[in-house]
Amino acid sequence: MHTTLVINPKGGSGKTTVTVNLASYFAATGVPTAVMDYDPQGSSLNWLSLRPPHAKQIRTANAARQRATPLRSMAMYVPPDTQQLIIDAPAGACGMVLQEMLERASCILVPVTPSTIDIHATANFVKETLLTQHLQARKLPIGVVANKVRRSMPSYAPLQWFLNSLNLKLIARLVDSDVYLKVAEAGIGIYDMDPNFSASERQQFAPIGEWILNQRRGPDARPDANVYELSRTRFA
Repeated sequence: MHTTLVINPKGGSGKTTVTVNLASYFAATGVPTAVMDYDPQGSSLNWLSLRPPHAKQIRTANAARQRATPLRSMAMYVPPDTQQLIIDAPAGACGMVLQEMLERASCILVPVTPSTIDIHATANFVKETLLTQHLQARKLPIGVVANKVRRSMPSYAPLQWFLNSLNLKLIARLVDSDVYLKVAEAGIGIYDMDPNFSASERQQFAPIGEWILNQRRGPDARPDANVYELSRTRFA
């Protein structure tokens, strides 16, 4: 099982949007996929509850710490044949919850919006939490996703400063689009809908899935046929 942790201490950075569409990406290729939601708001779980029967299966796991209950471990169960697990982290995660998520992670995705305040908060979090000696020793890959990017501002100097100062890799830029709102309301992702209606969003999003596959297989590995065909649909 390969586990991707989607995390940012700021609310509104688009963690759930990245999580559910990433799950849609892998499920569309037939990869056994699960989403683990640590957020008490349960946005990812709500999305999964709306998922139509004809959509590709995505397993669910509820890891939110509500009131003390012996059933939490049962709610967190992930089927052993799961190949891709995506964790939707809550805003402001800290303490044992944060450590638990980090210990599970095989790689980390950090969505960030083009806002000076959000970028500085994210930079502090990455520096103080994700670039510690312990995590660096594990060599956890960290990728950044620029989210909710305005079409009129494809580049943003503070974001570039953030990336350069911490030597981070920008995986993708996701333009602010109503398509993400529409699919979220229907319990589907951009890879569940007709590619003619989500071609641009697929083209922007696909590098995220490809980056995760590279972390699992190695940078020189060739994608399987299903992933290749899925990538081709970006340009439909």
